[in-house]
Amino acid sequence: MERVTAVLLSVCVIAALLALVGLGWRARLKRQQQFGELPPAPAVLSPASLLVEGQYVVTTTEGDWLDRIAVHSLGVKSNAALSIHAQGVLLRRTGARDVFIPVGALNRVRTESGMAGKFVEKEGLVVLSWGLAGHGVDTAFRTRHAAEKAPLVEALAELLPTEPRNGDIKDRQ
Repeated sequence: MERVTAVLLSVCVIAALLALVGLGWRARLKRQQQFGELPPAPAVLSPASLLVEGQYVVTTTEGDWLDRIAVHSLGVKSNAALSIHAQGVLLRRTGARDVFIPVGALNRVRTESGMAGKFVEKEGLVVLSWGLAGHGVDTAFRTRHAAEKAPLVEALAELLPTEPRNGDIKDRQ
C-alpha cells in the first residue's frame, strides 16, 4: 500500500511539473507576440552560393543566449539545411517552418560555444545576428561536418554590409 501511494504521489508531482512547464511556455509565447511574423522567402530565390547540412539550434534575443524565442518554433532544435542566396539566408528546418533572413536584416556573423541548451566545442556554432520586427535576435546553426564551418562563416560574412551598422562589428570568426 505504501508503494502504491508513493508511485501515485510521484506521478502527481511529475504531472504538476509538466503542467507548469507548459504554462510557462504558453506565457512566453504570449509575451513574444511583438516579434510578429517571420519574413517571407522570395517567391523566386537566386541559386544558392552555398548549401550546408546541419542543425538549427535556436534563436534567442540578441546578446542573451538563454532567452529563447518561442514564437514560430524558433526555440525548437531541428535538423536543417542552410542555403545562402543573393537575397538572404534560408534555413529549411525538418518538422518546423522555414526561416528566411533577408540580407538587409543581417547585422553580424560570429562563432560561439553554446546557446540556450546546446553547448559544443569552442566556436562550434555559427551565430547570425539579425533584425526581426525591429528586435535584435541571434540564430545559431551547427554544421554537420566541422570542415564546412569556416567556408560558411566566410560566405555569410560576404552578405554583410561593408560598413558596420549601428556600431556592429563585422566578425569573420
